[in-house]
Amino acid sequence: MRYRIISVGKIREPFYLQGANEYLKRLKLYTTIDLIDGWEEKVSPNAGAKDIERCLRREGERVLSLLGDNELLVVLDPHGQMMKSEGFAQKIDEWNHSGRTRINFLVGGAHGLDARVKNAAGLLISLSPMTLPHQLAVLVLTEQIYRGFKILRREPYHK
Repeated sequence: MRYRIISVGKIREPFYLQGANEYLKRLKLYTTIDLIDGWEEKVSPNAGAKDIERCLRREGERVLSLLGDNELLVVLDPHGQMMKSEGFAQKIDEWNHSGRTRINFLVGGAHGLDARVKNAAGLLISLSPMTLPHQLAVLVLTEQIYRGFKILRREPYHK
């Protein structure tokens, strides 16, 4: 199974990127996983609702164009399903045996995601009821994917 994390926003802070890269490196023992970022449209700080909607539509079109046949889109959304690490590990196990070619995790940008992207998702999950900066969400997601594989292999790490 191949995995991909798509972050609409660019991961700019070195400490977030270093942390995410560490977990991505560790995950190479278990799966193929990639991180792509920087898909966010530029928008003026004074942008109105129509400008933001237009940007979200363009971002959404670009993200949806990345998806191939037989791939699953999992969107991180504050209103998505919350689960414990063990439940997330079980989802990973299901995906690994699903026959899909790739699982795509999507972390939205500062203005969220276009409704069409959310509608295209096979699953919406929430990392926390709190709002997280996208860079931190990517770091937490990479750690949880790593934790999930460790749980599935019954290897020490998860407590």
